[in-house]
Amino acid sequence: MTVRYTKDHEWVRMEGDVAVVGITKHAAEQLGDVVFVELPETGRAFGQGDDMAVVESVKAASDVYAPIAGEIVDVNQAIVDEPAKVNEDPEGAAWFVKMKPADASALDSLMDEAAYKKLLENA
Repeated sequence: MTVRYTKDHEWVRMEGDVAVVGITKHAAEQLGDVVFVELPETGRAFGQGDDMAVVESVKAASDVYAPIAGEIVDVNQAIVDEPAKVNEDPEGAAWFVKMKPADASALDSLMDEAAYKKLLENA
């Protein structure tokens, strides 16, 4: 399962024809203790780079951007109910949304794991 990353610390992986999106472990660590998550409604469409969700921590509030264009087909209610889950498993069970990509080839423009690690090293 290939995971791709954005410079804004979102990750996206394809599961069949659905893109699962969340924030990276690095982003969760930078935020600190997450206390609130706001997710979009299912059926809503976003362009690549659009503000899609909000995550708030004891330190700051941050926007989560759509890594690719597409329509929201599912949201993770568990992280709305228990925002601390984002800190526990940001790249697994604490995914934010599932999207039907407008163009799955858009993932090719995102960073692979090696490029993302290099971005973090140079930050």
